[in-house]
Amino acid sequence: MSQAPPFYRPPEGWLRSTLMTLGFGLLVAGGVADQGTIFPFMVIGVAALGLTTLYLLFPHGLHFAFGTSAGLAVYACLFAVMGRAAFPSADGAARAVAFLLPVTSFLVAVWWRRRTLRLVAEAAHPFDLGHLPRMARWLIPVWSVGALSLTLPVNRLGVLDQSVAVIAAMAVISAVVAASVRGVVLLLTDMALITEELAGRAARILVPVVAFLAMYAMLVIVFACLYRIAQGLSLHALFHGPQGPVPLPFPDALYFSLVTQATVGYGDVTPHDEGIRLLASLQVVAGQVLLLFGFAEIMRTRRVQASDAAVRRHGPTGD
Repeated sequence: MSQAPPFYRPPEGWLRSTLMTLGFGLLVAGGVADQGTIFPFMVIGVAALGLTTLYLLFPHGLHFAFGTSAGLAVYACLFAVMGRAAFPSADGAARAVAFLLPVTSFLVAVWWRRRTLRLVAEAAHPFDLGHLPRMARWLIPVWSVGALSLTLPVNRLGVLDQSVAVIAAMAVISAVVAASVRGVVLLLTDMALITEELAGRAARILVPVVAFLAMYAMLVIVFACLYRIAQGLSLHALFHGPQGPVPLPFPDALYFSLVTQATVGYGDVTPHDEGIRLLASLQVVAGQVLLLFGFAEIMRTRRVQASDAAVRRHGPTGD
């Protein structure tokens, strides 16, 4: 009697990587929506295609897909900005082809060398500064193509010539990326490892950070209520805006309190009373003191956690 195949379980972290990749794609698609009706859908499609391809090729290397999501978002933004500046009159179809060329060449190169790249994508090694010189070998040519596209008078050419030029420029970038696919994989993997390490550090100081934010919000609300009460008890306007006196409803009081505590400077709402100025000064001082205490508590928590980790590694010291 043949044994039933084991029930498939997706690798750990697959949902996070999927949501991160598609979330980046959706966010960037909304940001570049002014580039035309096709481009935002292409960004989402490329994000989904990249995640699916990498997931099928590297089932246990989802941190690779996590780094790729950031890379795709950065690439889409750079293409939207630099493509519009260097090739303003290029045809929409040519832009679509040009946008897809580097992504397609990268995915094809990854598939072609999937066996040798699997170890790189699934490695759990720390970030290696020795990768930087290898990254420069393909980053410098790619940025050189972008610099030449912006420097040469390509934007003065006709629609057809600009369309050909943008496809040619992205074809060169595609060739560089395909030839340097291992360096690209190392960069994306290191990006993911650094991000995961930062996320782990942030999780360890989550409790003092949440406590600090709660106290910060409480201070903002307390002073906002004081400003609103003072305005309600006053016979004249204590705050002015660009058009003159303002009644300062509670949303405006909350906004004024936050701006005061953050010390970003006054703009549309300013205090026009000596007592309110004194109260605002007290809030600034209280906010700075709270910031110092919050920073000290976060540093103390890190020291305590580092000490506990050292004890767990080496064991308690005996007499």
